[in-house]
Amino acid sequence: MIFVLDGNESIRNLIREILEDADYSVLLFADCETFLASYVPERDGCILADAVMPNMGGIELLEHLHRDDQQIPVVVMTGSASVPQVVRAMKAGAQDVIEKPFRQCDLLSSVDAAIEQAHLIAARSKGHLSAARRIAGLTSRQHQILDLVVAGHPSKNIAADLGISQRTVENHRAAITRRTGSSSLPELVRTALAAL
Repeated sequence: MIFVLDGNESIRNLIREILEDADYSVLLFADCETFLASYVPERDGCILADAVMPNMGGIELLEHLHRDDQQIPVVVMTGSASVPQVVRAMKAGAQDVIEKPFRQCDLLSSVDAAIEQAHLIAARSKGHLSAARRIAGLTSRQHQILDLVVAGHPSKNIAADLGISQRTVENHRAAITRRTGSSSLPELVRTALAAL
């Protein structure tokens, strides 16, 4: 889904026409506040937002989404891209900044890249949830041991740090590997890091 936010109705309609011709689903909004009131964060897609709109512009929207830890790619559109404005947009997390009037191919290229980024974010989020579920089933002792394993400590040092035998540590590591569905130490570490 492509969310188009622009105060100019004719620009919104032109963008919708271009994107729908490229087989994208499009929702139009005249301002950021209306968009935020209806936006469901779990929806996959990207935002095309005009940099300058009444009350809240595209860059302020980006800053708002960033504060709320929303990870949706945003392409900022601007009528006059000044260097400070572009820098501010990129620092706020813009996927891209395109200048109006834009060529159709530039708009589509920017949207394609944003959608690709949205798919990567969604895949990473699914991987995080899957890893977090697998890690959540561990006991508190297993969590302690896993944290030390991820930090690179060998079983002998873990045993000494926790005041247990090395064999007990090895048994816990085997149970952790089974419970997380990991087949190797590198996979276990990747799972633990993905769960963060």
